[in-house]
Amino acid sequence: MRPEEKQSDLQTPPAPAVDESIASGGDRLPEHERREFEKAVLEGLRARPRRLPCKYFYDVRGSQLFDRICETEEYYVTRAELSILEENAAEMARQIGPRAAILEPGAGSLHKIRLLLPEMPDLAAYLPTDISGRHLHNAARQLSREFPRISIHPEVLDFHDVEGWGRLFESHAAARRVVFFPGSTIGNYQPQEAQRFLNQIASRLHAKDGILIGVDLVKDRATLEAAYNDHAGYTAAFNKNLLTRINRELQGDLRLNHFEHHARFHAEQSRIEMHLVSKVDQIFHVAGHRFAMKKGDSIHTENSCKYTIDAFTKLAVAAGLRRACAWTDADELFSVHYLQVV
Repeated sequence: MRPEEKQSDLQTPPAPAVDESIASGGDRLPEHERREFEKAVLEGLRARPRRLPCKYFYDVRGSQLFDRICETEEYYVTRAELSILEENAAEMARQIGPRAAILEPGAGSLHKIRLLLPEMPDLAAYLPTDISGRHLHNAARQLSREFPRISIHPEVLDFHDVEGWGRLFESHAAARRVVFFPGSTIGNYQPQEAQRFLNQIASRLHAKDGILIGVDLVKDRATLEAAYNDHAGYTAAFNKNLLTRINRELQGDLRLNHFEHHARFHAEQSRIEMHLVSKVDQIFHVAGHRFAMKKGDSIHTENSCKYTIDAFTKLAVAAGLRRACAWTDADELFSVHYLQVV
């Protein structure tokens, strides 16, 4: 018997090794955000192919599960990027320059900025943002204790609220604006979408301002697929937690043990796709609306595109940026780029 089959259908099933200290609930969305969530979920479930926005993974429990994913043996991304940051933090600080304001969207637990802050004693401000307010503010309080001289101003913002980023930058005087965008989040966008998003960011920056961004690299299929199918089951729990959130926030009655986590690499599109696949013919309800799925039908929850250094550089140039520098880890699994506004 799979572990989740011992649980109530409407509870989030624990993965084999998921820490019981991980929160079972999450932030309650403000009403206007709940309406946006409802609209996105209903539209996505009615679409063909079905889809759900990956930004809604990150309630409190989702954020904590993602932290666990980053600690797994299979998920090379975090280890590779941390090694890049550890070895090159001083050079990155020189590229950024003195008295900068650094904004980090989707900042989560604020782990990676810790490697840069010791090299930036004259930082004007650090502006972490995230959709999960409780998780963000807890992490910001801890960071303030570790770096009491750094001006830290957390802000609850939707990841895509680039106009909100502009307002945050305007409220903090700085010699240079920098967006810190670690991890492989840019890969969640299709290349054309990523280009438009980078162009939107550049529009809120000035000449010589920059973006410090993590980009996952193309590699063998086995390594890629293992990273999104960890043995401990954290990625599966992370994927299914989106259904738990729908049940909680939108009065859904989805049965989690009726879905299975799938993650596969599609070489022709150079991306990992994550899906929730129906294990049975089923009917469920969300916000009073009825939905049906047949066995084998899926809900597409996330893409993670992979790039070569040259391919991502071309994309950045098309977005109005230039690559000032790029770093990789020793095994060339991952890359970090510093891009400047032209």
